[in-house]
Amino acid sequence: MIKVDASRCVRSLSKESSCKKCESICPTNAIVIASNPIPLIDTTRCVACGACGAVCPNEALLLDEFVVEKFVFDFIEEQNGGFISCRKNIPCIAALNVEQLISIAILKKRVILDMGHCSECKIASTCHAQIIKNHEEATYVLEAIQSDAKIILKNVSYEPLQTGQNTNKREILKIKSEFEKDVQRADEELLKHTLEKTDAKLLKQKDITHARKTLFAAVKKVPIPSQYHIIDANELSFTSDKVIDEDLCNACQLCHRVCPTGALSSDIQNSKIDFDPFLCVKCNTCHDVCEVDAMMLCEAYEVEEFFKPTIQNLITFDVKRCERCDMIFSTNSDEKLCGICREK
Repeated sequence: MIKVDASRCVRSLSKESSCKKCESICPTNAIVIASNPIPLIDTTRCVACGACGAVCPNEALLLDEFVVEKFVFDFIEEQNGGFISCRKNIPCIAALNVEQLISIAILKKRVILDMGHCSECKIASTCHAQIIKNHEEATYVLEAIQSDAKIILKNVSYEPLQTGQNTNKREILKIKSEFEKDVQRADEELLKHTLEKTDAKLLKQKDITHARKTLFAAVKKVPIPSQYHIIDANELSFTSDKVIDEDLCNACQLCHRVCPTGALSSDIQNSKIDFDPFLCVKCNTCHDVCEVDAMMLCEAYEVEEFFKPTIQNLITFDVKRCERCDMIFSTNSDEKLCGICREK
């Protein structure tokens, strides 16, 4: 069964969040983004493919029977392992995101993705297209960082050795899930995830994703390129580079406050906004909360950020004391009153 960690869902950070990636990728329409900010999951429809967890920018969706991080490390440790199949070691290849594919490829040098069962798979409507997209993006990044690692799509159609009745992993998970659902309730219902006090506290924590930590460690295994390339940022789904239009910015500070990973940050005086591209998960929450559309994506991304992450200053503010209420406030204009006093 799939679970939602409400404290990590970017939709919990702001009601302005437009993220609907989990809903779009779900092949059985088990995930619905309704008026409630947190995704609603119909567990009677969920087939535990894991694709939603892979596209989630902040790893808020988790399978209780398949931990992606454990799979990645176990797969890397296999001496002869370089083969990934939905009938062998993973619920669906779509359960691996681009970062994880890149990391696995770098450390294994050669990885084969078994696409042989996709033509007959009932969830291929969305998952197959996502696998192809992830493969193209991962290959693009590997070439850009001048890695000789290869990710190969191959119609192997692997089948496990038959010992009695042949039941693949997805079928086992589905049977277990259905049994648990029958025990928990008599009829179909939506499992609604809401914020609790513990989740609200966790929202204040800025934490980098497991996939990014793995990618950072894997890239260290790649020799420093002879030349750092600049690649098309539109081809990257998991990170970005940003600029702020100083003429539009109103110093509201919301962008760095809602950033889930700390890619956007400030100092104790809120006198600036800094950005670390390597920590960005491209959730677009900072863009969603910016009412004046001052936050903009760059069209290019420097490969050097994979090897030498740097913190960039996007904008600097003046820190003033309000002439009316005497409160400290940040501004990039000649304002003498804080936002609250100006509103009054």
